Formats: sequence, C-alpha cells, structure tokens
Amino acid sequence: MHHKQNNKESRRYVQGLRPFSNTLPRGLRGVLKKNGYNYSEIISKWKTLVGESISDYSYPKSIKMARGDQKGTLILAVKRGDEINVEYSKNEIINKINGHFGYQLISQIKLQTYNPEIKKNKHKRNKMQINTNIEKKISEIKNEDIKKSLSQLIDILKND
Repeated sequence: MHHKQNNKESRRYVQGLRPFSNTLPRGLRGVLKKNGYNYSEIISKWKTLVGESISDYSYPKSIKMARGDQKGTLILAVKRGDEINVEYSKNEIINKINGHFGYQLISQIKLQTYNPEIKKNKHKRNKMQINTNIEKKISEIKNEDIKKSLSQLIDILKND
C-alpha cells in the first residue's frame, strides 16, 4: 500500500482518535490563531458588554492585536457628534471587555467617525438608477398585463 509522507491522515493515533486541530479547515485555523474568535465574541455581545446607550451610536470595526494575546487595540466606529461620549467611557469599555475575557485583551481604543446620513443619500441615488434601468426593461416586455403590474410595483417602490 502506498502512503504519502506528508499526509496527516496517514498518522496513527490511539484507537483512531485525532487531535481536534487536524479536523479544522486551514482557513479557520489561521483565524483562530489570530484571535478572530475574540473579535466575533465582542461583536456578538457588544450590546451587553458596553450597554445600550453606547451601543446605539458605536460598534466595533476591528481589533489589531500586538504579538501574543494581549495589548490589542479596538477600533470603534462612532456616529458623528457622539465621539465625546465614547471618549469619556473608553476606560469603562476596556474594563468591561477585559473583565468578560478574564485577561487584558484590549489596552487601548481608537475612534473612527462615520456619518450615517451620507450613506443614506448614496443609497437613494443608486436606487433611482436601478429604477430607471428597470423601467426601460419593463417597456420592452410584450405582455401588457405583466407590463402594467410591474409598472405599478415600481410606482409603489418609488413612494417608499
């Protein structure tokens, strides 16, 4: 029987058991080594970690870790105008996150502001372009009943 030298499956384990790390896909192993699970944990429990008042106008954008598992930097996206509230509660956020994990995961917080109103305007422009393209395609339909019902649907969507 022919066995490859560099194949993990050819190794023998006690009673056929394998280490859990060998069953994980390669991409997932890399994320786990880079503390990706910490970031997903912070995102999923953001509201409970920092409270509703802070979570209403901020969310975690990314985490940059130094070597090892400690002294990371949490980058928060904060709604424009509410930066001062987050600035004053930085130490409280750090203490709550580190208390949740049981060790010093985050040592500092950096803020990035965003303006949610600008994003809404860009979305409306794209929506109008899509509507004009759809109207052109509807006019090419030969069946009058389908054309009429689709144009009514477009009118309803424009009013929303």
